[in-house]
Amino acid sequence: GMIFVLVYCTAGISGGHINPAVTLGLFLAQKVSLVRAMLYMMAQCLGAICGCGLVKAFQKSYYTKYGGGANYLHDGYNKGTGLGAEIIGTFVLVYTVFSATDPKRSARDSHVPVLAPLPIGFAVFMVHLATIPITGTGINPARSLGAAVIYGKEKTWDDQWIFWVGP
Repeated sequence: GMIFVLVYCTAGISGGHINPAVTLGLFLAQKVSLVRAMLYMMAQCLGAICGCGLVKAFQKSYYTKYGGGANYLHDGYNKGTGLGAEIIGTFVLVYTVFSATDPKRSARDSHVPVLAPLPIGFAVFMVHLATIPITGTGINPARSLGAAVIYGKEKTWDDQWIFWVGP
């Protein structure tokens, strides 16, 4: 639900970019310039750090109870499984973004631009169902970085590369 709202609210300003992996995909598809992609990614990372800081400040007990929302490779899974989960999860998200925002689809189905955030949010939900037990679901490098920076525990940094290389 939150992804739907965030993408919907920011679509008119920045194209709904709230994830460096999506921004990178759009840059590689030549839909965003290099300068704009870099600025978006910096803003996404800073926003994630600030957001995690606010959660820590206002919800300290929940923040501590749930490990600061930090992503890490859960016990019983190896690095290859974690990396694979992040690659597949991010593919599902980016593929859905490309499909939901395809201009050919907009011309054919006039209602799609308004509803584009819906399948994106649903894709994020489905990926969470599959990957929470493995990595806590990264699929957004900025979100993983923000939680690691603010939480700051060693375990959150041990496999942080998975949440950057995977997506």
